[in-house]
Amino acid sequence: MTGLAVTTISRALNNAPELAQETRDRVQKIAAEIGYLPDRAALRLKTGRTNVVALILEPDEQIYGFGTSLVTGITEALRDTAYHLVITPLFRNVQPIEPIRHIVRNRMADGVIFSKTEPFDERIRFLLDNDFPFVSHGRSHWPEPHPFVDFDNEAFAYGATRRLAEKGCKKVSIVLPDSALTYTEHLKAGMERAARELGIAHEFAADVNLSSATDAIRNYVIKRAKRPDGPDGYVGASELSALAIIGGLNEAGLVVGRNAHVVTKQASSMFMQFQPEAETVFEDFAEAGRNLGQLLLRRVGGETRDLQMIASPKFTWLAGR
Repeated sequence: MTGLAVTTISRALNNAPELAQETRDRVQKIAAEIGYLPDRAALRLKTGRTNVVALILEPDEQIYGFGTSLVTGITEALRDTAYHLVITPLFRNVQPIEPIRHIVRNRMADGVIFSKTEPFDERIRFLLDNDFPFVSHGRSHWPEPHPFVDFDNEAFAYGATRRLAEKGCKKVSIVLPDSALTYTEHLKAGMERAARELGIAHEFAADVNLSSATDAIRNYVIKRAKRPDGPDGYVGASELSALAIIGGLNEAGLVVGRNAHVVTKQASSMFMQFQPEAETVFEDFAEAGRNLGQLLLRRVGGETRDLQMIASPKFTWLAGR
């Protein structure tokens, strides 16, 4: 239809800068008119590439839009590239390494993104050993540098604890993530450091974590609030846990913003519509997704240096609160 060679067509469809813009525009216009799409199987045979990026998500990671926000950011990063995003579910009772092994051994993607990183995460070890491109949402303790995007949870917990002390809290607490996760260490370190510097008491919620049912978290907070040594300040490591904490404090007869205080992460605009007396620190999962996508594209392209990003919390406390 164009009278051009196959190699020229290929370069034009890939927007190769050495071709004249007029040629690129003409080829791309005809391709759009006839609905042309490259055959993925043929591309894989020809180039060894799938033009696929895999994101591994657990079903519960959709809670409060974590998964949706991450997907939004990643797809923005992949826009105007040849890459497509495929979501691979990680079901309960399946080891986290299994979908990784399946993707790598069957070459189902050119790179992979995953979350809930552990200090010595076997997924990271496997991917490093197989030289397979990946970016993790969260860090590890492996000695080799690896691509990651993370939020500075230690700085968040430190700043949130200091804010609770400024509000007059004498004992602070936090419902932590699963103990196996790296960012649990970061949250604990931040709270411990601030409490030690300020001379206030602190504790880590026992018997419940961020994966616990909200009823279990609320009942735990009620029980602790009714004891004479109960915390009067809570750091919320997620919006969902903060809602359960606030519900428990209210049910125990405490008033958030008056004789109890909560500082929590906020990832959506909905939280403050319902809980204006809590103070929040925004964690932008869509931006994390964009960074994950951009770093993975660089890694797939052969880069190995400067592929780590840590977002710093922004404390925008309102005067008089």
